Amino acid sequence: SHTGPFPQASSPARSFQLDYEENCFRKDGAPFRYISGSIHYARVPRPAWRDRLLKMYMSGLSAVQVYVPWNYHEPLPGVYDFAGDRDVEAFLDLTAELGLLVILRPGPYICAEWEMGGLPAWLLWKPDIVLRSSDPDYLAAVDSWLHVLLPKIKPRLYQHGGNIISVQVENEYGSYYACDYGYLRHLLGSFRALLGSEVLLFTTDSIQAEELRCGTLQGLYATIDFGPGSNVTEAFGAQRRVEPRGPLVNSEYYTGWLDYWGEAHASTSSASVARGLEDMLQLGANVNMYMFHGGTNFVYWSGADFKDQYKPVTTSYDYDAPLSEAGDPTKKLFAIRTVISKFQSLPVGPMPPATLKYAYGWVALRKYADLLDVLDVLCPSGPIQSQFPLTFEAIKQAHGFVLYRTQLPWDVLDPAVLGAPPHHVCDRGYVMLQKYRGTLERDGQTTLCVTGRAGETLDVLLENMGRISFGANISDFKGLLGNLSLDSSPLSNWLIYPLAIDTAVQQGWPHTAPPQSSSGARAGPAFYTGTFETPGIAWDTFVKFPGWSKGQLWINGFNLGRYWPRRGPQQTLFVPGSVLHVGRPNNITVLELEGAPSTPLLLFLDRPLFNRTLKKVAQD
Repeated sequence: SHTGPFPQASSPARSFQLDYEENCFRKDGAPFRYISGSIHYARVPRPAWRDRLLKMYMSGLSAVQVYVPWNYHEPLPGVYDFAGDRDVEAFLDLTAELGLLVILRPGPYICAEWEMGGLPAWLLWKPDIVLRSSDPDYLAAVDSWLHVLLPKIKPRLYQHGGNIISVQVENEYGSYYACDYGYLRHLLGSFRALLGSEVLLFTTDSIQAEELRCGTLQGLYATIDFGPGSNVTEAFGAQRRVEPRGPLVNSEYYTGWLDYWGEAHASTSSASVARGLEDMLQLGANVNMYMFHGGTNFVYWSGADFKDQYKPVTTSYDYDAPLSEAGDPTKKLFAIRTVISKFQSLPVGPMPPATLKYAYGWVALRKYADLLDVLDVLCPSGPIQSQFPLTFEAIKQAHGFVLYRTQLPWDVLDPAVLGAPPHHVCDRGYVMLQKYRGTLERDGQTTLCVTGRAGETLDVLLENMGRISFGANISDFKGLLGNLSLDSSPLSNWLIYPLAIDTAVQQGWPHTAPPQSSSGARAGPAFYTGTFETPGIAWDTFVKFPGWSKGQLWINGFNLGRYWPRRGPQQTLFVPGSVLHVGRPNNITVLELEGAPSTPLLLFLDRPLFNRTLKKVAQD
């Protein structure tokens, strides 16, 4: 018999289970309902993790829902990165320290409007691979990744004394054309083998019958996602058709929506979000709000949707969420917190305030060099020779930029049409022939008229704007996917330069390099540099690009993402204070792709401009 001060009956083993009788979760045997919010550690600088999680806790959330982007952690096959901003274990430890439970979504595919939905671009080195299917090459890569990731997760499961209560397998798989049950069964087997038989595994799909048919599997608890626009009773009716018993779960209740370049800024009213939340909680449902804090698509991490055409996602992932891009509590957060307080008591204490912002003002930049004049720095190993263009994947370049160079084969005295078939310029091509001639675009302008002499150099700089993360049934290769033609004659004999711009900038270039004597021309791809000092403080700020066209911004070697004020709606980039220096100059590097203003200035503000309708107000 059991002896000692604690009789067995009063200390049940830690457990988190489904109750099909009472239609609820049971935590340590007691009925349990969660109210959760999504936060993506890869979209928030590590120094801000605690602030954002604390604000989520103080909003009354019992849990956070977290994606793990595979491509963020395995940049090359078998090369893993869990350091610094990528330290997922440190992030999970912080959630536990703050008293939050975790709903983990390790993919392998996550969508998330993230580059390629979290799948690594190196999967496409095998061009005929079938992603998200039982393709043996795909499964081998997935399994080797899960064997690295899931052992880090297992000790953090609730059953093992941690705070992870459930784990999602794949993501909205029903929306994908393949409908491959063998794939889901394989994942179920891998997750069970690596995480054990106790952990609660689930799927998430939209409320469409066809998607629920393809996205669900015996042995995985089926949950759904829908936003404030849906009728709550009807939506949960869709879940009940696949799960007649068990807890009601909305795994993605949309608090807002994402923005696409060139479309209106999305917003969702606080009242409608609060009303829908209350309706669901009234039914006893479990809810995760997507997003609670959106954050930022730094570097090249923003993905794209495919809806009749390629639609790249903006750098800001503010999402009109309850915590803004900079982590500030909004009116929507307080409306949500009021609803939560009707169902459970809120933590005692004040909501932490908005982070401090600073308008550092105008900063003058100067042109450092045209991109074509610094190829030796950006491509130290030299170009690849190929008769016809090769994709980014064929030359093993994941993100960023590749330059394609050839010579005009004959005199073009009358304007000739330079172009590629539709969808073959992925995603933008900046054309230089003696000077900048214009831009070719994936679903936009696919031809330009040019003139020139035989032997003149034709350069086309290709930009990857982010691989499709949702809506495509085909792999999203980047670069020139086919021939570039001049009056229908294919151009050949290419030199292809994979550019390692970030490597150079992280090492201090061009600030540490001797000044270049650059042309005064303002058009075409070129680097601009400048510095500014902070007045003894490094606070968050937002940078505006008055008169600039499109490009990429680095401060102190950190890639803050793409700017594109010419297309909008986003007009400012968020600059976290943690990337700034105090007491020494902050180095700004800009790669402008189309054309800088005649006086190249940046403007640092203390608030964001997401909507291009605000543009006129701020331009004075």
